[in-house]
Amino acid sequence: MRLPQPDPKTLNPEQRALWDMIAGGPRGGVRGPYFALLHAPKLCAQVEALARFLRFECSIPQRLRELVILVTGRRWNAEYEWFAHEPFAQKHGVSQAVIDAVREWRTPPFEQEDERAVYAFAHELAHTGFVSDANYQAVNALLGDQGTVELVGLIGNYTIVAMMLNTFQIGVPEGEKRPFTRS
Repeated sequence: MRLPQPDPKTLNPEQRALWDMIAGGPRGGVRGPYFALLHAPKLCAQVEALARFLRFECSIPQRLRELVILVTGRRWNAEYEWFAHEPFAQKHGVSQAVIDAVREWRTPPFEQEDERAVYAFAHELAHTGFVSDANYQAVNALLGDQGTVELVGLIGNYTIVAMMLNTFQIGVPEGEKRPFTRS
């Protein structure tokens, strides 16, 4: 890691309040991008609020959220993001065949149309910066206006997360298998 890992014993009061909020919230601990973000407490507070909403409260079904997080993490080759979210994707019903295909840069063998739609949208946006009318219409028909806006926010949020992880070299924990090699 390029920055010193925060030590709860030496944090200033603003950092310590954030640490306690993150650790006591739905994440159950401080990990991953928060090791970097705590060095910029005001940014950390804003990113954490957005991430908490998108990860735990938005209108998009959790299975689809986790698929989108994997698509975004793979787009940026963010190993920790993948490591952290593959188990959640499995738990929430994303098939291992779909997960493996995303990891291996193959088109996934979807059995569920909602996954196909959000994958096409997220993949296209993350790789081209744009979304075709066909992919937009498919997602909007599925998620509505609110869900479509939240989906773009989810992709953007996990792009921020991936950039934090990659820039500050926050990888998988020591002793854990790397999900892929960054190129």
